[in-house]
Amino acid sequence: MNRPSRATRLEEAFAALPLIAILRGLKPEEVGGVAPVLYEAGFRFIEVPLNSPDPFDSIRLIRDLLPADTLVGAGTVTRPAEVERLVGLDADLVVMPHADTAVIRAAADAGLVCMPGIATPTEAFAALAAGAAALKIFPAEMVGPPVIKAMRAVLPAGTRLLPVGGITPATMDPFLKAGVAGFGLGSALYKPGMDVDAVAANAQAFVDAWKARQRP
Repeated sequence: MNRPSRATRLEEAFAALPLIAILRGLKPEEVGGVAPVLYEAGFRFIEVPLNSPDPFDSIRLIRDLLPADTLVGAGTVTRPAEVERLVGLDADLVVMPHADTAVIRAAADAGLVCMPGIATPTEAFAALAAGAAALKIFPAEMVGPPVIKAMRAVLPAGTRLLPVGGITPATMDPFLKAGVAGFGLGSALYKPGMDVDAVAANAQAFVDAWKARQRP
């Protein structure tokens, strides 16, 4: 059976759980423990930042290990050449700390899901014009809920905004009230060398917080 298109899998992943697991510092030998517990908790977005040890090896291992309904890729992508390497791994995600339109276009042209980092409306509109699939609000500690709410008033309807930076289960609610579509989760979910049971507990805490805030 053919795998569904990446666009279809993106919509399904957002519908399932719009939380991106940012595994900064993950080592390839940790993949077999960490990736399955995240999948079992419901995560369908897995990102390994490129300033991690042997990140492309970890991405390849995660892509081979997890089902196709998981979108797997890299964070801290800063160059078009890195996009090319991800294409060769059958990766899905290109997550950026900035809004370099050359990188965004390279990802979009390759059919990958690109989530560039933005902090201003100017960056947001330029990123969308270059082919961004969603916008990473970064750093969320600086671009808080009032700013996000103001941005949403001028951005195209349906633009997905995902705050990243300092997000915990306890800090999600104000952002949700501002209309964000999901979150990128870093050290509150995973830190280098963290015990797998601790990762599982953190993952469940985020899932529970997300589900609680989605109830009427």
